[in-house]
Amino acid sequence: MHKRLKLGMVGGGQGAFIGAVHRIAARIDDEFELVAGALSSNPDNARKSAAQLGISPERAYTDFSEMAKAEAAREDGIDAVSIVTPNHMHFPVAKAFLEQNINVICDKPLTSSLDEAEQLQDIAANSEAEFVLTHNYSGYPMVREARHLVQSGALGALRRINVEYVQDWLSIPINDPDNKQATWRADPKRAGKGGAIADIGTHALQLANFITEQHPTKVAADLTSFVEGRLVDDDAHMLMRYPDGAKGYLWASQVAPGNENSLRIQIYGEDAGLTWAQENPNQLWFSPLNAPKQLLTRGGHGTSNLSRDITRVPPGHPEGYLEGFATIYREAADIIRNGRMQSCLLPTLEEGLFGMKFIHAAIQSSENDAKWTQI
Repeated sequence: MHKRLKLGMVGGGQGAFIGAVHRIAARIDDEFELVAGALSSNPDNARKSAAQLGISPERAYTDFSEMAKAEAAREDGIDAVSIVTPNHMHFPVAKAFLEQNINVICDKPLTSSLDEAEQLQDIAANSEAEFVLTHNYSGYPMVREARHLVQSGALGALRRINVEYVQDWLSIPINDPDNKQATWRADPKRAGKGGAIADIGTHALQLANFITEQHPTKVAADLTSFVEGRLVDDDAHMLMRYPDGAKGYLWASQVAPGNENSLRIQIYGEDAGLTWAQENPNQLWFSPLNAPKQLLTRGGHGTSNLSRDITRVPPGHPEGYLEGFATIYREAADIIRNGRMQSCLLPTLEEGLFGMKFIHAAIQSSENDAKWTQI
């Protein structure tokens, strides 16, 4: 019998956004059941949040370290923990559960600093548990299709990799202390030194890395805090160089009026190009040189098994953000049950570590007048 895996959660209590997204995603394919949680650093909110979600009182924890030890000791303890806290808590929470050999599913970025990321890599290497990073955009079917096209050689040798993630929701100063999503992202003590570059720039980077299977080696970055008094960047503009000669461009901004969640990638090779945009995720434009452009649609004619295998509803029915997260959770369930397979496409701790190295290099470059900096 295919039983649901038992899931715990740290963070994601009342007033949080991303925790609810993870809970929905974990249930879409009926792979997980939420049974335990330390849902808030506020004990009263932690208990109320657990009760609201139907978590029994004895598994409603007020301390994540206590939760890790207690769940590891239970015969019916959790199979995995989902970490949906602000960035500065990713490291201590992941450490606590990895040391108890409990599988970790962690929101991005990996940690709030490169030093913590490197420490976490060592901790994970000595743990029996799996570690998954929820870069959800790699779970979209047409992103998988784009990866297939690059893998197949349809684009030829790559020349340009352009990616941007642009928003407008932080265009003015944050004056409302109850706006938790904004306040912690603008606080370097909780978000880390990176602002937009960490919050959404790492998504853009991972998307490009995932599709092309290439990682930039150098970056020239110009990071700016346009909003007066803001202590982290809210706009990041950079050039990238790749080992095989391709050139890249990445723009991450949270102060671009008229943009909601405009994540967009363009990749150009010797023989063809492709374009995908997150706000219209079920379409992928493929443009062969000297031939008509082709519009590929999720589940439509001409697509590969790489995208079809994660298509849940018939073509023409919208599928996107929540289902992208759900793909990560479904594949995480597969490796928890069966071990990590050679063909696994899940974002790993190593990918998260590269993201932290990228942030570190971008900040160094920007502090040195956009000097080319090794990643």
